[in-house]
Amino acid sequence: MNTFSKQYEIAKQNSIKFMKNGQISAYLHALVEMNKYKRLMVAVIAN
Repeated sequence: MNTFSKQYEIAKQNSIKFMKNGQISAYLHALVEMNKYKRLMVAVIAN
C-alpha cells in the first residue's frame, strides 16, 4: 500500500511537470498512471 501511494505521488508530480511544459501526450499518460495506482490502492483497502 505504501509503495502504491509513493508511485501515485510521483506520477502526480510528473503530470504537473508535463502540464507546465505543455507536453500533452506525456501529461495524459501520467494521468492514466495515476488512475492505475489509485485503483490499486482502493483494491488493497477493500481486501
